[in-house]
Amino acid sequence: MEITQRRRVFDGHFKVIELTATTPQGEQLTRERFEPGHAVAALVFDTSKQQYIVTKQFRIGPEGDLLEIAAGMIDQDESPETAVRRELHEELGYEVDALTEIVKMWPSPGTSGETIVVYYAEVSRQTGQGGGLADEHEHLEIVSFSREELIAEPWQDAKTLLAVQWVQLHK
Repeated sequence: MEITQRRRVFDGHFKVIELTATTPQGEQLTRERFEPGHAVAALVFDTSKQQYIVTKQFRIGPEGDLLEIAAGMIDQDESPETAVRRELHEELGYEVDALTEIVKMWPSPGTSGETIVVYYAEVSRQTGQGGGLADEHEHLEIVSFSREELIAEPWQDAKTLLAVQWVQLHK
């Protein structure tokens, strides 16, 4: 298929574009695509405390609090690595000692243009208080887990589940 036309049909907090795709047989299909932007996320391991660190915050999708790895959007002209380092400081207050990319993924490729680069981050110095940015209306609780607790937790967030499974296989 080939995309032959793009048109923004919603321009609020998030964006939606309407795409016209032409099939190899010449049929024209119209589809809408959610355009939230591109994101980063990281499962953080504090090497000095031997604890994994995640966030707990209200999320609009499940309409309630959700435990998940620290995550955020990539700002324009920012690299994923720079974005994840910024997000880890904003949300958790940590400086990154070592960063390993786990995967760049499409969380919902049938309906969304979003990608998420997921990392494993080792930290040892907390230089800020974390908790998120007030001007972004973030209210994050920082939650720590031992390895056993991390693996036993019934994760509901896909990027977090992926990162936890990676740790099980590689750490």
